[in-house]
Amino acid sequence: MYGRTVDWSDRILVEALQRDATTSYADLGRLVGLSAGAAHERVRKLRERGVITRTTIEVDPAAVGRGVLAFVTIDATSWMGGADTAAAVAAITAVEEAHIVAGGASMLLKVRTATTAALQEVLRAVFDIPGVRGTNSIVVLQTLFERPVDPTEEPSDA
Repeated sequence: MYGRTVDWSDRILVEALQRDATTSYADLGRLVGLSAGAAHERVRKLRERGVITRTTIEVDPAAVGRGVLAFVTIDATSWMGGADTAAAVAAITAVEEAHIVAGGASMLLKVRTATTAALQEVLRAVFDIPGVRGTNSIVVLQTLFERPVDPTEEPSDA
C-alpha cells in the first residue's frame, strides 16, 4: 500500500514531519515546491489514508522516571493474539509495545519502569495473564540509537 499511494513529495513531507512535527506548512511547501495550503492538504490526505498515524513528541524516559527499559518475551500455553490477552497486556501501563511474534516466544513486550523492582512487579502482572507459562527479560544497559522509518528509503530485500 505504502509504495503505491505515496509519491516522492509525500515521502519528503513525512520525513520532515518525523524530524520536527511542528514544521510549518509554509516550510513544508518550500521543501517540495508547493504553497502552504497545498502542503497542508497533502498532509491532511496522508492522515486520512493512514500514512501518518499520529503526531507526537519524544520524551526522555529517564527524565520522567522511566529509566529502566526491558524487552520481555512471553512463552505461552495457548494463542496470545486474542482480544482478552491484548486487553490484559494493555492494562499494564508500563508496557509500551506488545507484539505477537514467530519463533521461540509467543509475544514480545517493550517495558519501561522506574526501577528493577517495578519491572519485577510488571513481570508478576504478566504472569497473571491466562496462558502465560514463562517470561524472559532483557534489560537494556544503553541505547546506541533508535531509528524511525525512513520514508525516502526504498524497501529492499537485503
